[in-house]
Amino acid sequence: MAKNSNPGTPAVPVEELIQTIHLIRGDRVMLDEDLAELYAVETRVLLQAVRRNLERFPADFMFQLTKQEFNDLRSQIVTSRWGGRRYPPYAFTEHGVAMLSSVLRSPKAIAVNIEIVRAFVRLRKLSFSNRDLAQKLGELDRRVSKHDAAIAEIIEAIRQLVAPPDPGEKRSIGFAPWKDGA
Repeated sequence: MAKNSNPGTPAVPVEELIQTIHLIRGDRVMLDEDLAELYAVETRVLLQAVRRNLERFPADFMFQLTKQEFNDLRSQIVTSRWGGRRYPPYAFTEHGVAMLSSVLRSPKAIAVNIEIVRAFVRLRKLSFSNRDLAQKLGELDRRVSKHDAAIAEIIEAIRQLVAPPDPGEKRSIGFAPWKDGA
């Protein structure tokens, strides 16, 4: 991760942070090991601080991955750093990451936390814009399908007009005697 040499620059570029955010159980989360690296502490130190303050981390702020989730995640990330872990990692939601700033009080933790929250906000904005785009495409598809039916009717009417008349329906030219039904 990038080091913060200038106080005006972000501690970690948002693009790097976004790469460490995963979608697990329908939530965007960051793993304990990634957070520990960002905060420049060992993973065990981060988890000790969390254990000392467990009441601040309800299930919707933090959860431990199942072995299957952990294996699935490792298979998605080709270059795994998790070689010898004895237990699946903990995942922290956006709220859990925000709560970490109250548990880890170092200036580095505060600076990194601000950037992490910005990354989560940026992802949320992207997902909203994608959702809006999907809705607009759906509306366009519905409109076009209505027009498709109307265009098909017009084309059929034109075909009927252009088609040669049926030979059995020809009327003779000239005068014809009146056919009275009386």
